Amino acid sequence: MTDALPPRGCQAAEPAEDGYFRKGCNPLAETGRSKLQNQRAVLNQQILRAVRMRAGAENLLRATTNNKVREQVLLELSFVNSDLQILKEELEGLNISVEVYQNTEETFSIPLVPLGLKETKEVDFTLPLKDFILEHYSEDSSEYEDEIADLMDLRQACRTPSRDEAGIEMLISYFLQLGYVENRFFPPTRHMGVLFTWYDSFTGVPVCQQNLLLEKASILFNIGALYTQIGTRCNRQTQAGLENAVDAFQRAAGVLSYLKETFTHTPSYDMSPAMLNVLVKMMLAQAQECVFEQIGLPGIRNEFFTLVKMTQEVAKVGEVYMLVNTAMNQEPVKENIPYSWSKLAQIKSDHYKALAHYFIATVLCDHELQSGDDEDQQEKALSQLYDYMPEGLMVLTVLKDKVQRKQLGKAHLRKAIVYHEEALRVCGLCKKLRNIDVLQEVLTAAHKRSLLKYAQQETEDDFLSLIQAPDILPKTEYKIETIAPQFSKVKVKDFFHRLGPLTVFSAKQRWTAPRTIHIHHEEGELGFGLKGGSPVQIYCLDPVYSAASMGLKEGDYIVSVGGVDCKWLGVNEVLEKLRNVGEQPIEIEVISCQDTASSMHNKSATYSVGMQKTYSLICLAMEEDKIDQTKKAPLKLPFLSWGTKNRQKAASTLCLPSAVAGSSQIKKKLSPFTLLNTESSLY
Repeated sequence: MTDALPPRGCQAAEPAEDGYFRKGCNPLAETGRSKLQNQRAVLNQQILRAVRMRAGAENLLRATTNNKVREQVLLELSFVNSDLQILKEELEGLNISVEVYQNTEETFSIPLVPLGLKETKEVDFTLPLKDFILEHYSEDSSEYEDEIADLMDLRQACRTPSRDEAGIEMLISYFLQLGYVENRFFPPTRHMGVLFTWYDSFTGVPVCQQNLLLEKASILFNIGALYTQIGTRCNRQTQAGLENAVDAFQRAAGVLSYLKETFTHTPSYDMSPAMLNVLVKMMLAQAQECVFEQIGLPGIRNEFFTLVKMTQEVAKVGEVYMLVNTAMNQEPVKENIPYSWSKLAQIKSDHYKALAHYFIATVLCDHELQSGDDEDQQEKALSQLYDYMPEGLMVLTVLKDKVQRKQLGKAHLRKAIVYHEEALRVCGLCKKLRNIDVLQEVLTAAHKRSLLKYAQQETEDDFLSLIQAPDILPKTEYKIETIAPQFSKVKVKDFFHRLGPLTVFSAKQRWTAPRTIHIHHEEGELGFGLKGGSPVQIYCLDPVYSAASMGLKEGDYIVSVGGVDCKWLGVNEVLEKLRNVGEQPIEIEVISCQDTASSMHNKSATYSVGMQKTYSLICLAMEEDKIDQTKKAPLKLPFLSWGTKNRQKAASTLCLPSAVAGSSQIKKKLSPFTLLNTESSLY
């Protein structure tokens, strides 16, 4: 996201403001969000250099026996670790810069937390894909340069998506294209020599793999992150804006949940199951918060049943944020989640719990039971707020007794004040939250309102009151759930459509080079039949006819007739072309399927047999000009692992999973979603 030059695929079809970039992308936008992403990219590079220095120092420390050298290396390590800690704090500062992502309208609401986009390096698909087209599909790879350029342009555009539905659609279209690319060009038995590098959104540490699943998982993470940025940008002073915010956070939670369930064992902390579980909870909590704001937007009437409903709604918001804060403080998430996020969740939990106690205190202090009121309905509504009543009190008695009613109301006010003061205290302890003015204003205003309400009540008998306000049972009429990603709504066309139907022409299938067969009509017959869809297959070949003697085989696929490509033609269309030739000999090209049974060791980036699964810090210390050598020589493993190391059998960072040797391969219809199942793994 640091590039200021237009991508190679920019289209100048439309002039002016939309004109020169792919729809959903504008890398030249000078917004606060783009500046933050540029700062994130710079920090990522600095963290990468520091990690490499630390890896080298640790290797030297293990190798040397000279005490003087060891002392110098240990001193250097202390400096590097300090530098890494400072860089991590700077990155955390970017993650908590929530005010940049909020709506520009004047607002008096607690800021919402968005996710920053994952950064990546450029990837050149040209040579690997052209080599594979020539070798595997036996076609002139130069004819596919435009398709390869389109794929690279789309990837480049995805580094700077616009913060709207067009940006979401562009990211989804690239994700779907990766499904086609994976099935066409990434066989399970070998690597393609394409190295994907993505930076952790929280730690800034790079993850490098020759695995397309890392690319797909990272794009999914960015789709979820972009939804969170759309949600925080919505105008929360309007009903439509709040509805859009709720929808955006639910969709963000759905994408992140899909990522957690589909791509397992991700080698990046921000995409680990534990972290994704926390992020999903946080997005649903923010959706619940927007629902409460939506209910109270027209104004909260000072009426008994309205206040009871608002009490339970706001108590629900406080409960979900309490669960988020608890999850953020569990291992292993605690070490990597931004400290300010955890504190903000705690502040919101205390703040909304305080509001719940304030609302019920208002019910008790301002609304005495009148002769015309429905006593049974009020008793039922009030009893639903509590799991238990303080000793010696009953709901109906409280409603009728003015003294007990006021005492319980004041007890709730005291508890509200305690929660408000705790929220202000936690906010004051966190430097980054302390600098968010609107957060301080909202907390302070709510605290003063509770103090004023308490001061309005008679205070001379407070020392006699021993009532403790009971906890309020949360309840909501608006169920917040994740919204699963709907990829089918985005229509994409396979860039490499001309290679043929994906059910046949895929990386898993091996074919002979096209063979030219000269067919002669003999007594009006060809000597064979056709079957199947596209492409058609030779069926019932008669060995008596000349076609068999020319090298045609049972089960061959016809790829061209008379020099015309027919990979996408059906039986009737191919027969029509053969009949139109008449008695003249015709030239067809056919291919034969080869045995694809092969085996490969199933290794992973951070896991070997007998080892505990860990999330490792994978950093390949290699120069970019050496990437092409990965096709010829096995890669060394100079990366730093923060997990347990198996000294007897090290695991490779650059290996893909494969089928077990000798397993039967079942022919089935392929699609971009073939590998999107619960068994997908990044290694």
